Amino acid sequence: MVEQLREPFEGTLELDETTFGGSRKGKRGWGAAGKVIVFGLIKRNGQVKAMPIAAHDRASVMQQIDAHSREGSLYYTDEWQAYATLRLRGEHVMIRKEKGRPLGRDHINGIEGFWSYAKNWLYPYRGVPSQYFHLYLAEVCYRFNHRQQDLKPLLFRLLKATSIQEMRPILVRKA
Repeated sequence: MVEQLREPFEGTLELDETTFGGSRKGKRGWGAAGKVIVFGLIKRNGQVKAMPIAAHDRASVMQQIDAHSREGSLYYTDEWQAYATLRLRGEHVMIRKEKGRPLGRDHINGIEGFWSYAKNWLYPYRGVPSQYFHLYLAEVCYRFNHRQQDLKPLLFRLLKATSIQEMRPILVRKA
């Protein structure tokens, strides 16, 4: 199962980005200080991958799309112009929204639902140190991807198979 998530996703995918972090005084939205920008992709009715990105720009997003999806996939995205070149990788359906609701039958409710799940899961922590945020996000992805299963035997098997030397390099990222 873990190996499956290392492989790029293919098929019908939903892509989106969001910010994590509490409410702050000052500028709101994408320019707000102290927020972590996260890009995510979900295979329709399947697994999710989410990762922090350095900036809310086309280069950062396309780098993640190249790394985590196969060419020839069907991409569903919102209207953000950074996704305009996705037609070069496969089919691209742009979801138009009116007052936050999708127009027509196409949607990106899968990834939007994951953002809700992740933010609700992380809310009780009332803030996560930025150097460990990627670990908290990875845990939320793991829980989401295995939400129909009992996690205790899965985690026990994973801990038995992983040595501490393999874990050390990924525990703290350089900012």
